[in-house]
Amino acid sequence: MTRMRWTRSLRFRLLAATLVALALALLLAGWALAGLFRQHVMRQFETSLTQQLDQLTARLEFDATGQPLIDPQGLSDPRWQKPYSGLYWQIDQISADGQARSSVLRSRSLWDTRLELHPDDLADGALHAHEGTGPQGSAVLMLERTVRPDEQPEVRWRLVVAANTQDSLLAVARFNGVLAMSLLVLGLLLVLAALAQVAVGLSPLRNLQRALARVREGQAARLQGQFPAEVQPLIDDFNGVLERNAEVVARARTQAGNLAHAIKTPLAVLGQAATQSLQTSLGDPALARLVQEQVATARRHIDWHLARSRAAAAQNLPGLRTPLAPVAAGLARVMQRVYAARALQIDVTGVPEALAFAGEEQDLQEMLGNLLDNACKWARTTVRVSAKVNEDELCVEVEDDGPGLDEAARDAVLARGVRMDEAVPGSGLGLAIVNELAQLYGGRLQLCSSSLDGLRATLTLPKTA
Repeated sequence: MTRMRWTRSLRFRLLAATLVALALALLLAGWALAGLFRQHVMRQFETSLTQQLDQLTARLEFDATGQPLIDPQGLSDPRWQKPYSGLYWQIDQISADGQARSSVLRSRSLWDTRLELHPDDLADGALHAHEGTGPQGSAVLMLERTVRPDEQPEVRWRLVVAANTQDSLLAVARFNGVLAMSLLVLGLLLVLAALAQVAVGLSPLRNLQRALARVREGQAARLQGQFPAEVQPLIDDFNGVLERNAEVVARARTQAGNLAHAIKTPLAVLGQAATQSLQTSLGDPALARLVQEQVATARRHIDWHLARSRAAAAQNLPGLRTPLAPVAAGLARVMQRVYAARALQIDVTGVPEALAFAGEEQDLQEMLGNLLDNACKWARTTVRVSAKVNEDELCVEVEDDGPGLDEAARDAVLARGVRMDEAVPGSGLGLAIVNELAQLYGGRLQLCSSSLDGLRATLTLPKTA
């Protein structure tokens, strides 16, 4: 689950960074394109207006009194003659102090209005463009020029043409709308491309995740598969750690086994000597029996500590996988022979073949063997073993039809050395070993009433595929 959250977090970060970059790029591109188009439209608009001003300047004449004349028929655009058409011209005389008088001439399109001009002091022939307000409050772009007639060089005339900018601004707005839709479609396509890129880019991590899952579930002892060159060093290092860990565990097991063998040999000699003493009636029989009992107890303690150290070394070790059904069947055959005189029925058909324990086979035999042995000691006729998977855990149940235990005694029997009935042989370590081994593997042992009217021991262990 941690690896999956990490993968999702990395995917989210990559997508978020990519989408933010795409959004900024599209916004900047849209802003730049919209500005360029508006600049182009207004430049074209101004160029067209300059041509109109040039035409007006070319048609400007003066009568004998020095007053300007414009022949309307000489202007080609019919909008000059239509009131409030959106295209206007106006001629003002500039006084000696630089102030313009009221308009001397103006186009018919202005009707009974005039253009309000800025008090500019322009050089002769220079162009000046500025925005203003035209008839009926419309926004216009004004282009003006100052000229001096050859006949009256002391008199300056201000020629102004203006045009409504509404159509140009509408064209810019329509372009911006089309541009926004185009960028939106492009953004969606880029998002899909980013998703595909992230999916392809993270596919090696998903392969790594599956390889780790196979190691965790005991299907493989090392990471296997084809990985990119950028990921392969990580795979090699991780496999090296797994191999070194396996070597350390193997050495620890060997040392524990050697120590147990070294101790068991003197104990076997003591036990054999005590047996011979009882058989030959030499020495004190009570002492011989005491030696036999203590040797047996010492062997049980050695087995317990050996199993505990083995389980601690194998805890969370990857690659461990022990099928449950063969172990249960083998232990059932052993118990049938041990308790052959009582003709017990030991049923292990409730253990599916596909279930496996994520740990050592010896530890599974130790735990399940103690539970079966305890059930066979107390059972009247039947012992039943079943197993199932509960979420990510393997649940093994061992039931018997014996007298069972009351709730007060169930916790007590899990303590080391506690025996509920001294008449039944044993050292009181069996259930304690099972409980501690299960806890070392992250599991637990629970005792409750059985459907067979006896005791049911539920052993919860980590599972593997």
